[in-house]
Amino acid sequence: MVGLQQVFKSFGMALVGTMHPRMLWLSLRPFLIVSVLWGCLIWLTWTPALEALSVFLTTSIFTSWIQEGLVWAGFDNARAWIAPLFFVMLIIPLITISLLVFIAFSTVPAIVKIASRQSQFHDLECRHGGGFFGSLIYSLWSAIICLALVMLTLPVWWVPPLVAVLPPLLWGWLTMRLMSYDVLAKHASSEERDLLLDKYRWPLLIMGIASGMLGAVPTFFWATSALALVLFPIVSFIALWIYSLIFVFAALWFSYFLLDALKSLREEELDRALTVESRVVDLELSSHS
Repeated sequence: MVGLQQVFKSFGMALVGTMHPRMLWLSLRPFLIVSVLWGCLIWLTWTPALEALSVFLTTSIFTSWIQEGLVWAGFDNARAWIAPLFFVMLIIPLITISLLVFIAFSTVPAIVKIASRQSQFHDLECRHGGGFFGSLIYSLWSAIICLALVMLTLPVWWVPPLVAVLPPLLWGWLTMRLMSYDVLAKHASSEERDLLLDKYRWPLLIMGIASGMLGAVPTFFWATSALALVLFPIVSFIALWIYSLIFVFAALWFSYFLLDALKSLREEELDRALTVESRVVDLELSSHS
């Protein structure tokens, strides 16, 4: 597979780089900001949201069967915890997507700047194929698509095998899109970015899914543990920092991989240009002779 060796090489470099104090700080900053924003929002909406959700679950023909089925199965107190559980299940994807978009938009440029200081990237020219508004629109559009897919597949997240499969795929797809665009925004032209994303589509998707699998660990715990529901504020606080650290690691992984791929692409273009030029010179010399 094209780029497989670079995938493992950049993975090792990112793993070491994530342990640097600067990277740990870059994971704490978005985590703290998103935690404060979502903490205030949940605190303000928790009671009315639970009341509205409880009414919806009880009266809607699409969801009333869930409570009836739980009561029939012997869970007599299902009505007490089904609404909070649904609320947590709805809020997890929103928190995760918002954190990933925030990191891609605000933190990835700093991570790319750090990665580009490596000696092998010192001579890499910046061609600015992406800008502030391009990144904002691309991030928001990708997040909307991912959120729509989450809402469509959320009912089957309750099925034990799928809760370990769907989140990694969704987070992986979104991670691949956001990281690929923002990592190349400064150094690559739009044409180079399109070429790299087409050439390394599958390695990038593998990297995204691998990052999504790491990010699915806290999701799996939230979705399957009653303790996570009881200790939701504490568990969500810890899990959110894990998400943030994983996304920073993914940004560093994509940075090393794509910057190396961009360097190789330009070296190949230079070799082709020199080859064509030498052939033209040879033809001119032969014609004169």
